[in-house]
Amino acid sequence: MDEVLEADVRAGLSAVEEGILEATKSDVPFITEAARHLVHAGGKRFRPLLAMLAAQFGDPHAPKIVPAAVVVELTHLATLYHDDVMDEAAVRRGVPSANARWDNSVAVLTGDFLFSKASHILADLGPEAVRIQAEAFERLVTGQILETVGPRDGRDPIEHYLEVIAGKTSSLIAVSCRFGAMMSGAGEAVVDILTQYGERVGTAFQLADDVLDIASDSHESGKTPGTDLREGVATLPVLHLRAAVANAGGFAPSDDRRLCELLDGDLTDDLRHAEALALMRAHPALQQARRDTVRYADEARALLAPLPDCAAKQALEGLCDAVVHRAG
Repeated sequence: MDEVLEADVRAGLSAVEEGILEATKSDVPFITEAARHLVHAGGKRFRPLLAMLAAQFGDPHAPKIVPAAVVVELTHLATLYHDDVMDEAAVRRGVPSANARWDNSVAVLTGDFLFSKASHILADLGPEAVRIQAEAFERLVTGQILETVGPRDGRDPIEHYLEVIAGKTSSLIAVSCRFGAMMSGAGEAVVDILTQYGERVGTAFQLADDVLDIASDSHESGKTPGTDLREGVATLPVLHLRAAVANAGGFAPSDDRRLCELLDGDLTDDLRHAEALALMRAHPALQQARRDTVRYADEARALLAPLPDCAAKQALEGLCDAVVHRAG
């Protein structure tokens, strides 16, 4: 990244971090502790980073950029508290999840507290920002509901899964780009391009996580490899596997049938889990998921073409490369 841009982005992210700490402060010490639990655990701050880079296409020091980035990150954090309750997760970002450390009620209410703080900041950013955030929140919740109820009869499970990701992940990443560009005063066409970029790169980002869960030996998110497999989460590689087996009918290879049998069974057993993980790593379905990740990243990069050549554009292109690199 260009040195001047890097200094600018670092300063912006530092201001966002201060804004997050300020927003998670309560008169009740326990609420502050619970609200900052995942803040202190770290995280990539991918969404604020995108907001800062998108802001470079206008006035990157406009006063509403940092608060807008804080809103998006608070919303993201809030969803993590709620997700961990729904998934009964024990670990998040390498530390005990809030529901494991305290209980489900505390985790849900802390998420609600973070949503309320995000809304409070959002109110000062104007009615257009409120509308954009409300639409993204609707998509986010819709994605979570679709994931919970599963695909309707006759619906392609892979299409359904991509729709879930678009709601749960891409919607908020797209808003990060949109807010950054919008609050900087960038032109409408530029805001639209960066919003679409965020949508595509958000999907690629999640699909890279799916691949990493199976392919990586040390998972970046703090989870051990094969966590999604163990928990019975049907991510894209698993969906590609099931589609291949379904299409082959009675001619599916014995290893594929064995893998499906393992996935349908209890993978809390370490030996069964290790066998399933080894078979998934060797299966073409994992390569297919990698190709899908690359496709979305390439689409994101292509969208940037009309933007003026500058350090920020190069950095956004570099993020596409980084996402693909994560997927291997």
